[in-house]
Amino acid sequence: MTKQKAVITAIGGYAPDYILNNEELSKMVDTSNEWIMTRVGIKERHILKGEGKGTSDMAVEAIKQIFDKSGTKPEEIDMVICATTTPDHIFPATANIISDKLNIRNAHSFDLNAGCSGFLYALDTGSKFIEAGAKKKVLVVGADKMSSIVDYTDRTTCVLFGDAAGVVLLEPSSDETGIIDSILQSDGFGRAYLHMKAGGSVNPPSHETIDNKEHFVFQDGKHVFKHAVSNMADVSVEMMKKHSIAPEDLAWLVPHQANLRIIDATAQRMGIDKQKVMINIERYGNTTSATIPMCLYEWEKQLKKGDNIILAAFGAGFTWGSLYLKWGYDTNEM
Repeated sequence: MTKQKAVITAIGGYAPDYILNNEELSKMVDTSNEWIMTRVGIKERHILKGEGKGTSDMAVEAIKQIFDKSGTKPEEIDMVICATTTPDHIFPATANIISDKLNIRNAHSFDLNAGCSGFLYALDTGSKFIEAGAKKKVLVVGADKMSSIVDYTDRTTCVLFGDAAGVVLLEPSSDETGIIDSILQSDGFGRAYLHMKAGGSVNPPSHETIDNKEHFVFQDGKHVFKHAVSNMADVSVEMMKKHSIAPEDLAWLVPHQANLRIIDATAQRMGIDKQKVMINIERYGNTTSATIPMCLYEWEKQLKKGDNIILAAFGAGFTWGSLYLKWGYDTNEM
């Protein structure tokens, strides 16, 4: 008996209108366009402005596109998974808030936090519910308002991050397309090198934690870079070997957009041409859970049914992984 697969049937993406470029950043902190481009390859990032605006608002805009493209109605959705590091609130789940704003009333909704690997973890999770026959229409959201946890006086981190949301609709596959396999891993030793120091139950908010700027992203860039390069490349090569995928058989690599040097190193290890690598880090920066779905959203018109695609990510935790799928539709069929 052939296992039921989950396939992406529609995709939406959203980035806020306001653009924070390197020139403006250089007036806020001691940095320059040359310094940023040389080290991480980012020229600009989108920032969500407006009182009371949060991660859910970006996700809602992306999901509206999916509803328009696919003709799906809110009442048909039976699961919403939101991968995010910057939820609207500690509770309730941002997925529940998204569902409420879109009048999705029949869904099993929850958040998932795996840092920059969050979308991969959520996509794998959603696919398992479809494979088991428990769900039929699953929205997988990758969304983050990283500007809400960035210290814009810290030049080592403020140049890296932006805000965005990407969403895919998963449904049961009727053919050989869909999500084929995943390799997901984590190692908690990495928590020392990339985390937020305060705000949780171990170190609750206080005047002291605020004064010490402990509610922002902390990153030991040297350690994170070293482990990201090796782990993201290793797991992607492992996926290719596992499924006997030659470089010429791979249509696209969709890597997490954290650092252009990490992306280049991963592609080189996989033996694939850079023209097969989706790269938009220059225009968006690191949008954490949103980077991979935003790439798929931007490249959607170039994707062809049956394309072999590998998604790869590395994030806080440390978490990392790769996911292999065969693309499910031609854009002109939408």
